[in-house]
Amino acid sequence: MAITRLPSAGFSITIRIAVPADASSIGRLTTAVGEAGAIVTALDVVDSDPTSVIVDLTCDTADASHADQVVDALTALDGVDVRKVSDRTFLLHLGGKIEVSPKVALRTRDELSRAYTPGVARVCMAIAENPADARRLTIKRNTVAVVSDGSAVLGLGNLGPAASLPVMEGKAALFKRFGGVDAWPVVLDTQDTDEIVQIVKAIAPAYGGINLEDIAAPRCFEIEARLREALDIPVFHDDQHGTAICVLAALTNALRVVGKQLSDVRVVVSGAGAAGTAIMKLLLRQGVGDIIAYDRQGALHRDLTGLNPAWQWLAENTNKDNYSGDLPGAVRGADVFIGVSAPNLLTGDDIATMAKDSIVFALANPDPEVDPREARKHAAVVATGRSDQPNQINNVLAFPGVFRGMLDAHAEEFTEEMALAAARAIADVVGEEKINPTVIVPSVFDSRVAPAVAAAVRAAAQNPAATAPRPAADSGPADLPEIAANASATP
Repeated sequence: MAITRLPSAGFSITIRIAVPADASSIGRLTTAVGEAGAIVTALDVVDSDPTSVIVDLTCDTADASHADQVVDALTALDGVDVRKVSDRTFLLHLGGKIEVSPKVALRTRDELSRAYTPGVARVCMAIAENPADARRLTIKRNTVAVVSDGSAVLGLGNLGPAASLPVMEGKAALFKRFGGVDAWPVVLDTQDTDEIVQIVKAIAPAYGGINLEDIAAPRCFEIEARLREALDIPVFHDDQHGTAICVLAALTNALRVVGKQLSDVRVVVSGAGAAGTAIMKLLLRQGVGDIIAYDRQGALHRDLTGLNPAWQWLAENTNKDNYSGDLPGAVRGADVFIGVSAPNLLTGDDIATMAKDSIVFALANPDPEVDPREARKHAAVVATGRSDQPNQINNVLAFPGVFRGMLDAHAEEFTEEMALAAARAIADVVGEEKINPTVIVPSVFDSRVAPAVAAAVRAAAQNPAATAPRPAADSGPADLPEIAANASATP
């Protein structure tokens, strides 16, 4: 059975099945699953009697429809009784994924009197007299708000706040697991820019940082810029800066693998939204040779009219040769392709037209811009956003350590120097002696990553000059804006 999508743990199912107690029954089950294009990951005997065996068969499928096909294939086997099918992803989310847990014991009246009234009043008065003490005496020192309006949830579009909540819960869990940061979802039932800014400003006193998440471009640019201007705590849009940091880190090591310099390469970026724009700005700061930005309008070039401010800036500051053709034409002869857009935009044949020792980062999830199996036939280095493929470029490499460093430094803003320092730290964790075409980024479970990123960000916060960007002499216009500059001038 041919399937176009790759099986993954995100569509893992457990099927409870009763089969006859003979030597061939279980083998027939695994064979049927394999022929249906799924991958068996576990098989457990639950119960048995002299005539039958009950097993739980767990397998990865490609999507919900594929899961149904696998179940149908098992049901069609003689003597097989499919009793229950459980979607393991939905089971994991039952009741939510995070909770509040107190850090202090409340076992006696004495402890209650200190944690709450009357003792807590003394702490309130101390903060009223010196508001800066809130960072020392409250959750503010280690707490981040994960804010979304649900307008750009993953690659699924405008799903609204309630449907965005599982993503924000997951983000909060990742903050805690990898950075020791207490994060809490704040999903807003408005997509009005002014209202979002006002709400976040109003809740900010409780938090040491704001992580904006899944807010659609171009509104996300203005929201971030206005909040950065108004607040004295870091505001970080992970879809922009987390992605850009991880891509720069991965590209740093990929270029080491193929022996090319950033200043010599031409990069094509498919997707000029939040992530793509931040990636391109960071690459420009680092002195990339040239970039062609591609989006729904086609290649962004200087002859286009009616562009929004974000795309207008890109049209003016990228695409030196003013290329105006299609995406396959843009990648022809290019050294690097970075996709943060939509699935199946390119074929293996398109990748074959790229420059020798090309690099492909196809990051659309769950289905990349080009099938990674086809891309590997022609590109020297291939990366995706998928956890079941080599070289997964995942924002969890960046944001836990970035916020850990900013919180520890009591930083009041997120800066370009922090972004560059974080990218270098991620790249260096791998080590130049260990990088190869299938290892250009560390594992998300590498315990060295978050501390290294946090240390780099702390250093950048305390001594920005030491981590200032070092672009090539001919890196482009001298007036490049900051990563999150004022929205009236740039996205």
